[in-house]
Amino acid sequence: MKQLKTLAFIAVNFIICLGLKSCTQPSQIATESTNQLQGKLILTGSSTVAPLAAEMGKRFESKHPDVRVDVQTGGSSRGIADVRTGVADVGMVSRSLKAEEDLQSFAIARDGIGIILHKDNPVKSLSNQQVLAIYNGKIDNWQQINGNNTPITVVNKAEGRSTLELFLNYLQIQNSDIKASVVIGDNQQGIKTVAGNPNAISYVSIGTAEFSLNSGIPIKLLPLNEIAATTENVQNQTFPLSRPLNLVTKTQPEGLKQAFIEFAQSPQVHDIVQKQEFVPISK
Repeated sequence: MKQLKTLAFIAVNFIICLGLKSCTQPSQIATESTNQLQGKLILTGSSTVAPLAAEMGKRFESKHPDVRVDVQTGGSSRGIADVRTGVADVGMVSRSLKAEEDLQSFAIARDGIGIILHKDNPVKSLSNQQVLAIYNGKIDNWQQINGNNTPITVVNKAEGRSTLELFLNYLQIQNSDIKASVVIGDNQQGIKTVAGNPNAISYVSIGTAEFSLNSGIPIKLLPLNEIAATTENVQNQTFPLSRPLNLVTKTQPEGLKQAFIEFAQSPQVHDIVQKQEFVPISK
C-alpha cells in the first residue's frame, strides 16, 4: 500500500510539472526564452556605424534564427529622422546627440576623424591652420606647403553627415566657407577618391581608414596637432578629434530592440569592433 501511495505521488507531481513546466531548470528556461526572439529590426543612419552594425546583426541572427537585422546607410541625420518618424526601429549616429535631439542613445564603440592623403603625396603633416587654409581656399597648391607643384583637390562631406559637423566644429569654420572640389557621402567614397587622386585631401573615420590601409588601399593618415591618427590614441583619449558611435531609439527600448542593443554593447562583439579598427566601449 505504501508503495502504491509513493507511485501515485510521483505520478501526480509529474503531471503537474508537465502542465505548469515548473520543473524546468532555470538555464533551460533562459535558453527557451532567448530562442523565442523573432521579428525584423530596421537600422538606418551613419555610414561609419553601418558596417559595424551589419556584422553585429549577422552574429545576432546566428544566435536567433527567427530574427532579421536590416542595416541601411544614409548618414546620421537620416538615422535620427527615421527613428523619430518610425521608419526605422534603431538609428545609427556617429556623434553625441545634441540637447534638442530627445532620443535614447547607446554607445557601441568609439572612433576618431583623421585627415587622409594619397600615400605618394610627399606632405607628411599639416597644422590646423594649414588644413583650414586648404579648405577655405587660401592654400590651393601643394607647393605652398612643401608638396608637389599641383592643385589641391579638396574633398568635402555632404550635408547631414556627422563627420562634416565634427570637422567644421573642430576647425571653427562654416560649410559655406569651404571651397570643395568634390563633395562625397560616406567614408568609402572619400577613401576611394583620395586613393584614385594623388592631389586629393579628405577627412574620414580613422577606423575605416586604418581598415582600408590594412587592405592595401594607397592612402595615409596624417597626425593632428602632432598626435598620430590611430585607434590606440583614440582609445587613450589623446587624439583631439574623436566621437562615440551610437545606436539611438525614440523611447526606452524593449523586446527585440533592447536585446539587440544590449548585445551590441556586450563583450560578445568586442572582436568585431576591434576587427573594424574601432575602440570597444565597456559598460
